[in-house]
Amino acid sequence: MPVDLALYQPDIANNTGTLIRLGACLGTTIHLIHPTGFPFSPKALARAGMDYVDHAAVQEHVSWTAFDQWRREQGRRLVLLTTKAETSAYGVAYEDQDILMVGRESAGVPDTVADLCDLKVRIPMRDGLRSINVALAATLILGEAKRQTDGFTGLT
Repeated sequence: MPVDLALYQPDIANNTGTLIRLGACLGTTIHLIHPTGFPFSPKALARAGMDYVDHAAVQEHVSWTAFDQWRREQGRRLVLLTTKAETSAYGVAYEDQDILMVGRESAGVPDTVADLCDLKVRIPMRDGLRSINVALAATLILGEAKRQTDGFTGLT
């Protein structure tokens, strides 16, 4: 079971399209947790996702509750990327059943959601700077998780 990526109620269609394109290229399932801050449609994603949307595995979940129930039933560990974490994203061992999750661009995830995550990690960065773009952050850590779990095997 490969590492997946979950987008918690994304606000920006371009970031979502970028991550769906990434998922298509790397063979990573993208879990989209509704509601989104934009109309979720191929047209809304066309600019960033381009024609890759048709090659992506996107699993939509109607709500956080539905997603959380599904992932627990599947026995999947949920790893939240958050600036509020103490643990470096580069200091943990990822597992192939992990789902990495990024929050909304405008607000991250509520504390009630963060509290239900199995692991919270942050990207080390310079003091005084707030955060990295959500699509870039997800790309960095998805790459690390796939590297650790041999997730690039079979890709050319």
